[in-house]
Amino acid sequence: MDASELHTALQLATSGDTGLSLEKRAALGASLPLLQRDYRFERVWFWGCIQGVRDAYYIAQGLGPDLAAPRSRLYSLNCVEWSLLPPATEEMVAQAELLEGRFQGDPSFEYEYAEVNTEDDERFLDDGKELTMKEENRLVATIEQIDRAVGIIPRRAFMKTPLGSVHENRNFEGLSLMEAKKLSSYFHFTEPVNLKNKTLLEKADLDPSIDFLDSLEHDVPQGSWTVQLEKGSTVVVLRSLLWLGLTFYHVPMTKQYGYIYCGTGEKNLDLPFML
Repeated sequence: MDASELHTALQLATSGDTGLSLEKRAALGASLPLLQRDYRFERVWFWGCIQGVRDAYYIAQGLGPDLAAPRSRLYSLNCVEWSLLPPATEEMVAQAELLEGRFQGDPSFEYEYAEVNTEDDERFLDDGKELTMKEENRLVATIEQIDRAVGIIPRRAFMKTPLGSVHENRNFEGLSLMEAKKLSSYFHFTEPVNLKNKTLLEKADLDPSIDFLDSLEHDVPQGSWTVQLEKGSTVVVLRSLLWLGLTFYHVPMTKQYGYIYCGTGEKNLDLPFML
């Protein structure tokens, strides 16, 4: 969610406990504009927080002119002082998927893989060395996983130019209430996968400047999203059952939308058995 609208966005997106006290919200309201100025970001999004055993990580993302370009990610333990996270690599993401359990809340903490199967041994272990991973790397890899799986935007909110860059659609005035209740009206804001597998006939009715991302309607497993009307049916709220704690909101017929994650950073692997 956009840091410039943090207070209003939090009220619209969260009906329950987010782990953000009034003091933390006030600190974010003061520190995020300074973060944008110091790092010269085009805009700053407050991504959410990951609750650890000892402490919580508060996450912000910095964006440039091209919204599809890799985002800078920063974390804070007190919502005042921010540290830049390293870019997430595919190897880091793969290693993070092997870890189970809660975050500790200590960026310097090192995880040791006590039990690694033969396949993982071949992928990650060199010369019999024990595989370790710093929590800071696990943190950025988990953020990357969540963004890929459940980071979403409304259809038509962004536009892709002929040169390939992505910008905010200034003509976007929000989805209608009827559209806002459909999963097909929301896109994953990450590199498309299903779109590349569509036939030319299926792509014939798509607008390449708008429909350049994958929609939520074909997400696996089916039923991994809940769609609800809240605040007197004035706000549409989507919640992920795959990554519990991810909440997306949109006020129909307005430009107000965004998502926030507040959870433990653990994927709900039991979801297929719960549906």
